[in-house]
Amino acid sequence: MAQESVTHGSAGLSQGGEHEHGKGRLGPILCWAVVFADIGTSVYYTPGILYLTVGSLAGFFVFLTMTVFVLLTLKYAEVTQRFPQGGGVVTVAAQAMNHWIGALGGMFILVDYFLTASISCLSGMLYLSVVIPAIGPFALWITIGVLVLLGLLNWVGISESAKVSLIGAVIAFLSDLLILFTVFSHLSLTQFFHIFGQMFGHGLSFQELLVGFAGSFLAFSGLESISQLSPVMKTPRKKVAGIALFLVVLTIGVTSPLLTIFSTILLPEAARDPNQNSYIISSLAGIWGGKALQIEVAISASALLVFASNTAIIGSYHVFMALSRMEFFPSVILRRNKLRDTPHFSIMLATGIPIAILIAVNGRIDILGDMYAFGLLGAFSLTCLGLDIVRWRERRTARQVSRKLAPLTIANNGHIDSAEQIQAEKLSEEFTHTSNNHAISANGMDVEAIVHMAEPASTWRLRLNHFWHTLDFWLGILTTVLVSLAWCTNLVAKPLATLFGGTVALLGMGIALLNYRLSKKQGRAPVAVTTGVEGRLPGSVLAVLTAENGRNDAIIRTAIDTADGKPVVFLYLGEPRNERRPRIFEVVDPYLDDLKAKEYFGKAENQAQKAKIQRRFVYRTQGPNSIARVWQIVRPRDTVLAAGGDSDIKEVYPDRVRYEITSSGKVAHLLKTW
Repeated sequence: MAQESVTHGSAGLSQGGEHEHGKGRLGPILCWAVVFADIGTSVYYTPGILYLTVGSLAGFFVFLTMTVFVLLTLKYAEVTQRFPQGGGVVTVAAQAMNHWIGALGGMFILVDYFLTASISCLSGMLYLSVVIPAIGPFALWITIGVLVLLGLLNWVGISESAKVSLIGAVIAFLSDLLILFTVFSHLSLTQFFHIFGQMFGHGLSFQELLVGFAGSFLAFSGLESISQLSPVMKTPRKKVAGIALFLVVLTIGVTSPLLTIFSTILLPEAARDPNQNSYIISSLAGIWGGKALQIEVAISASALLVFASNTAIIGSYHVFMALSRMEFFPSVILRRNKLRDTPHFSIMLATGIPIAILIAVNGRIDILGDMYAFGLLGAFSLTCLGLDIVRWRERRTARQVSRKLAPLTIANNGHIDSAEQIQAEKLSEEFTHTSNNHAISANGMDVEAIVHMAEPASTWRLRLNHFWHTLDFWLGILTTVLVSLAWCTNLVAKPLATLFGGTVALLGMGIALLNYRLSKKQGRAPVAVTTGVEGRLPGSVLAVLTAENGRNDAIIRTAIDTADGKPVVFLYLGEPRNERRPRIFEVVDPYLDDLKAKEYFGKAENQAQKAKIQRRFVYRTQGPNSIARVWQIVRPRDTVLAAGGDSDIKEVYPDRVRYEITSSGKVAHLLKTW
């Protein structure tokens, strides 16, 4: 069976480069602000929507799901480190599994973004109607007008600002705390325990427990935005993301469960009334804190909800563009207008689809809430599964490295010295296909983690390190199981969400398949995002392609003809480019921007498919020893490249060189017996 084509390249932004710490990159506070400005808005509409499903148990289920949310944050902090090019579930799923699963992840996150834009903007207008009651009957049409305005602003080029997010997040958090303070100040200890008694004093069947648990994930929508911030995050990313997500857990943990409890238990009539539960937090503020607090909460909630809607629009049009650059969607989506240099077709789709959804449900926020579960939990599940696969590969590689180090460590009484540390790092780099300049390989594997796991547990510190890696791995598996369980439950319990999300995902995958086939007919096949090959490929052929040699077609044909059933590794050396500061939610991958590389990889894929041989695709930026590094990892018997590059021949130290005349010019075979 022919193996699915993948690519391998740089991990986007280099680890530890000076530009990583440059001006404009986001530290933990600004990352917290962007994520909280997304997740923090969920509390404004979740209590009312959840009450219609589970009644006064809404707060209990938010508390219950909070434990899984904490586990999810640990995994998402790691995702930001391992996949610095951004893209979230699209990148994780594609690199851990294959590019079609990555495309499916893109469809899931698009469903999530469409509904976030719709429900957030509509909820914002409903909160504003507390201050201006006259807009209530026209909330749907005003919401559509606001979405059109947001689309125009994005067309003009007014982009997301983390500093604006910080202002909104701080105001929202302080408003939430003020509401809680006023409620607590009016409650006696007896009343407080009575409220909790009402919430916990219910017998639940297993089915009711599952449905409530699955439905309450709506309270934590927005966590996925942290993985989209990777390209604009300061380093070390895992530390920055960890601090940011700790602040998110702290601020959400203090506000969301308690606000859900108080609003649904203290205001049951408002919670069950569809006309009031859409702005129930403002009602809670008014009853316990007075008119001034009610107005302040209504205005701040409205502004932040509209801001969250704009974030969803930005996120969705960047996903559209990423899928188009991966050639799953037509290239027309990438077109930019000449006036503002913004991707107007992507923005139109990101704005127009939420508007169509609002019209289809006639502005019913409860229906939007029911539709929400599919994309959110689908994206969570694929991200968790993808990270588990990468971690499993690391553990397998660590065992391979450990076996190779065993003779050295036995001779050294079970200890590993500095020379063996270097040897372990080199072995890890061979297995993960990275270099000393990149701590993270292109498929998300962490060399440092592999070295630590490969070391013999000769001290208590190493034993503790091994224990943590094992515990972290199994906690990750548990998180995946729980999130997937919630998703599967919602597939059955929320048929409307399954129908809508499934229809959008199937339609998107259908477009991707049609575009894929059209690309093949035009002589190119889409080779998606960069991933790595694992282990050496004995007897393989390495084909070196560049932008300027003019003999790439001949090199591809020659490599496939001489493969003799063995794998072919196609290495494309891209030209160095001037780096620019990426925008928020942008996917940064040099391969996806290199049209020549995608063209030749497409040609190679078509010919390799017809020849029914295994193939790998490796993308590197042209530089010193760029061929040698891949050559040393793959250890091919034959390296095919354009003749005339003496420096290339010196890089790889072949046993002998053979030249071949083709119709496109002379190519060289660098032959080596390992």
